[in-house]
Amino acid sequence: MLIERIDDPSDPRLADYRDLKDPLLRLQRGLFIAESREVIRRLFSCGRFRTRSVLLTPAALEGLRDLLETADSGIRVLLVQHDLVRGVVGYNFHRGCLAVGERGAEPQLSTLLDPTGRRLLLVLEDVTNPDNIGAVFRNAMAFGADAVLLSPGCADPLYRKAIRVSIGGSLSVPFARLADWREGLRSLRDAGYSVIALTPGTAAIDIAEFGTIRSVPERLAL
Repeated sequence: MLIERIDDPSDPRLADYRDLKDPLLRLQRGLFIAESREVIRRLFSCGRFRTRSVLLTPAALEGLRDLLETADSGIRVLLVQHDLVRGVVGYNFHRGCLAVGERGAEPQLSTLLDPTGRRLLLVLEDVTNPDNIGAVFRNAMAFGADAVLLSPGCADPLYRKAIRVSIGGSLSVPFARLADWREGLRSLRDAGYSVIALTPGTAAIDIAEFGTIRSVPERLAL
């Protein structure tokens, strides 16, 4: 592991970490930010995304040393003092570590519709709050959902806050965005999925009663 020490906030090696409060900037460059030791460990372990670099304080380096010593040698490890970072990233740097990942191409819906076997897909319509997106991915990871599908109006699962709230779930659970909402739902039915909607409407079946009314489908889009 080669550690690169940085003492100058204008150092060009910090370019990926500047002004992180602007999510559009990260999206345009095809990057995302992971923060906290737990999330960075998830990023490294899931293997879905390439990690470009890690930015750490000395304390965070000690907490992640075991991970970084066995990591790909192409990942840059940038060591900075805590006081230097806040002016670079644009917000309070509480957790002491950040990583830059490369988004790559999002999977297409067809790649997530496994043709056989039991499958559980979560389908989100216009969930615009990153905290809620993160919570869904955290639960998807905990309960073993196979993938999450998002309508065009949903927030970005790779937005920094969504990743943090998900505890790295949005890095682990595959997801795809449906370019056309209605056509996407039709594709699910054509692939043999039972599409079941959740609603707070009073006329709906209580979710606690659902399993007593009918057996849970083997291929379920919820």
